[in-house]
Amino acid sequence: MVSDAANIEMSSSYPGRDFLSLAVHQTQDYSSDYSARAAAGGSGWPFPHRTLLDSEGKYWLSWGPRGGRLAFRLEVRTAGYVGFGFSSTGAMAAADIVVGGVARGRPYLQDYFTNANRELRKDAQQDYHLEYAMENSTHTVIEFTRELHTCDVNDKSISESTVRVIWAYHHEDVGEAGPKYHESNRGTKSLRLLNPEKTSMLSTAIPYFDLVNQDVSIPNKGTTYWCQMFKIPMLQEKHHVIKVEPVIQKGHESLVHHILLYQCSSNFSDSVLDDGHECYHPNMPDAFLTCETVIFAWAIGGEGFSYPPHVGLSLGTPLDPHYVLLEVHYDNPTYKEGLIDNSGLRLFYTADIRKYDAGVIEAGLWVSLFHTIPPGLSDFRSEGHCTLECLEEALEAEKPSGIHVFAVLLHAHLAGRGIRLRHFRKGEEMRLLAYDDDFDFNFQEFQYLKEEQTILPGDNLITECRYNTKDRARMTWGGLSTRNEMCLSYLLYYPRINLTRCASIPDIMEQLQFIGVKEIYRPVTTWPFIIKSPKQYRNLSFMDAMNKFKWTKKEGLAFNKLVLSLPVNVRCSKTDNAEWSIQGMTALPPDIERPYQAEPLVCGASSTSLRGNVCLELLLSFVVLGSSLSTRSLWP
Repeated sequence: MVSDAANIEMSSSYPGRDFLSLAVHQTQDYSSDYSARAAAGGSGWPFPHRTLLDSEGKYWLSWGPRGGRLAFRLEVRTAGYVGFGFSSTGAMAAADIVVGGVARGRPYLQDYFTNANRELRKDAQQDYHLEYAMENSTHTVIEFTRELHTCDVNDKSISESTVRVIWAYHHEDVGEAGPKYHESNRGTKSLRLLNPEKTSMLSTAIPYFDLVNQDVSIPNKGTTYWCQMFKIPMLQEKHHVIKVEPVIQKGHESLVHHILLYQCSSNFSDSVLDDGHECYHPNMPDAFLTCETVIFAWAIGGEGFSYPPHVGLSLGTPLDPHYVLLEVHYDNPTYKEGLIDNSGLRLFYTADIRKYDAGVIEAGLWVSLFHTIPPGLSDFRSEGHCTLECLEEALEAEKPSGIHVFAVLLHAHLAGRGIRLRHFRKGEEMRLLAYDDDFDFNFQEFQYLKEEQTILPGDNLITECRYNTKDRARMTWGGLSTRNEMCLSYLLYYPRINLTRCASIPDIMEQLQFIGVKEIYRPVTTWPFIIKSPKQYRNLSFMDAMNKFKWTKKEGLAFNKLVLSLPVNVRCSKTDNAEWSIQGMTALPPDIERPYQAEPLVCGASSTSLRGNVCLELLLSFVVLGSSLSTRSLWP
């Protein structure tokens, strides 16, 4: 088989010539193994992740780990070239691109990049390695691998952060002049390429119930939080919720920004199950105020969440929710009128009880106007503290041996650029619990931890958020609107303890002193409160005063340094609106004696033998492609 493949004619104009030349020098015979896999319509290797990239069902992406590399499979409805790549912004400028296809029965794959002017250039260092390719009358399929870190200046490193993939295709193959312009056959999508494989599919017979809004009329304003109380189905014995999926009304994918599910007091009758009400409104029903414990969170772009096999969300016991509050954040920046929504959550449950009950801790910055971000800054950092005082009190009383975190949802709004959940023990920083250095407001989903991490009494956590306000002329405040900001992390853990919120907010008076405020009117009778002196701020609210201050880059950086050193007010809450004794007290940010040192990136960590095997797979594919692949049916 190898000797036959070595005789394949290679035209000088053939786009894949360099890689083909490398392939024909391999000597080991994998023909029988490859032929069996090729007959199945692919290399035969598993791809645990799969998503549709376009809105017309023409471009499917599958991917998964392959040793130290990442493997990709593109299935595209075209007989021409297929383009795929990575971009920091989702645009074509400064992108890392691979282009492939099957031309005249021969596969090709080329590594390209674009400069800041979106000009396409062939990369001198070819880092994408073809494993399989086929074409029939309607579709092209390509499988290839790449190192996570190539150390090629024209390539993007792939990490656990959000990755903006870009895609394109054309009905003609690549010619001597390179790929033709793809026109409207292009797009971008944010993904987490290194998220661990999710648990297996559930049986279609597993029961579920929906918690969804019914014909909610969305006001024609930018931000609406809508709250609806539901009663959990009556269960005669303990059950576990093992999966939660969003139920988003078709066409409202960008309208529904996030959904929180809260546990409420059990001391109600079904009279609280009215038609819902706008959250955080003065006329909101009093019953809603008892709903403080988050039991699930979903945000835009996220998919369904499956609990690990040993963990579930408990239902049916006296400690479990009888009534829940569904909070849906609607984002309507264009003030569109006449919107009616029926979105919510679907919960799958089972009587096959798992070993542990899951809990959720909301950590980070308390959502408040005291969270302040100056305008005109490309990189401002905020920190929300889950203090050692809170964790020590709650864990010592509930679980001295600690709790185990298995997933994290990181949450910010439009100015957010990066979020990290940092973990400290006795002055030493542990491995990051979760991070996203390329945060995308429109793509927020739970990160499954590769390895569960234990939080012990006396540990502390910092949710660290980076913001960019270069395009803003006024202050950005912590708040509910997407134009306000948040800095939160939701930790899914087991076993469940009586701790629902572990957060902080920095002192406001020292922030005001930075801009020269000397005195405020006391007692405080208005919100935001009013400034008494000096003269230039007299009778202004603290928000007006902060906006009046002339913020320069230098002042902004100095203010950032101050805020990160300020004492913080501790929020340490139990379920049912109860509080641990540390609630409301003041603590200092921790002294970090030994910051975490991440391991350096290793370029091309895969072995040379793996590279050889990839070349062998390609070599063997030429023979098959030269005969039967051009007519094989792609779809079962």
